[in-house]
Amino acid sequence: MRLPAAVRERVAAVHGGVGLPECLRLYDGWAACYEQDVEALEYRAPHLAAASLAFAFPAPPAEARLLDVACGTGLVARELHRRGFRCLHGVDGSSGMLERARSTGLYQELRQCVLGREPLPAPAGGFLCLTTRSNPSNLRYKAELEAVLEDLERQGAWQKVLVQEVERWEKATSEEESTQGTGYISGVVYVYRKCPVPPLEEG
Repeated sequence: MRLPAAVRERVAAVHGGVGLPECLRLYDGWAACYEQDVEALEYRAPHLAAASLAFAFPAPPAEARLLDVACGTGLVARELHRRGFRCLHGVDGSSGMLERARSTGLYQELRQCVLGREPLPAPAGGFLCLTTRSNPSNLRYKAELEAVLEDLERQGAWQKVLVQEVERWEKATSEEESTQGTGYISGVVYVYRKCPVPPLEEG
């Protein structure tokens, strides 16, 4: 099934390499129809992210603290809730997306935050899940994200749990974005554990 032109245009706009303020403005405007658009795209990230976290917790306790980074409208939270996770926190740079996520009632706390620009409002310990695309127009952002993740790991702030490469992430909006002519783009799921801050030594 061919993607509707309006969907292709909205996706192309947010994936077009615009600066952060413009990107967040576009996501604010996209929030109202985001979920129907990603359904048309066969967007698999929420399911894959939740499955990866469930793997990290073979028997997931309801008390497990999870931070959904760039939570969008809360699609990952819905998948996690189905798997028994209840202690969900979310951050996103877009106020429009956060408003939609808040309406799900699945998060204990939601905050506006941009990864790499501001400290994450996360308690010591707990797991973090991030996803991104590997299509040509997103490679620069993916490299920047991975540089941030590597830096946090090097600092001892986060510990890598798993990184999962996925071939059929979502439908491509153009032939140029398609992975080897499959009609889909690839993506990655990252799961990290937030390392507890060591107590200050008393002198």
